[in-house]
Amino acid sequence: QVQLVESGGGLVQPGGSLRLSCAASGFPFGTYAMSWYRQNPGREREQVAAIGAGAGTYYADSVKGRFTISRDNAKNMVYLQMNSLKPEDTAVYYCNLQADISYWGQGTQVTVAS
Repeated sequence: QVQLVESGGGLVQPGGSLRLSCAASGFPFGTYAMSWYRQNPGREREQVAAIGAGAGTYYADSVKGRFTISRDNAKNMVYLQMNSLKPEDTAVYYCNLQADISYWGQGTQVTVAS
């Protein structure tokens, strides 16, 4: 079955960087677009970035120029490099596959604070 496992979250100071990873399995990874979302308590889940099977990318305006999404089809991995982090980037970050249904990982907490 489909599994998405995120890692790489943590506590970082404003202006710092983190790299999130998502290990995917159970589906033909290279043929699907993948996304990263984030969510804070009481707020809707927000799409942060996406990468197509052909490696075309999308970024939310709030992260454009600071975040970079990438994928390694040989390893079934998708990454989110986050630079110049701001306190408002604090959230639980989720890896997402939109196929017949929407699949989610368990999430990884990112906290940006002094």
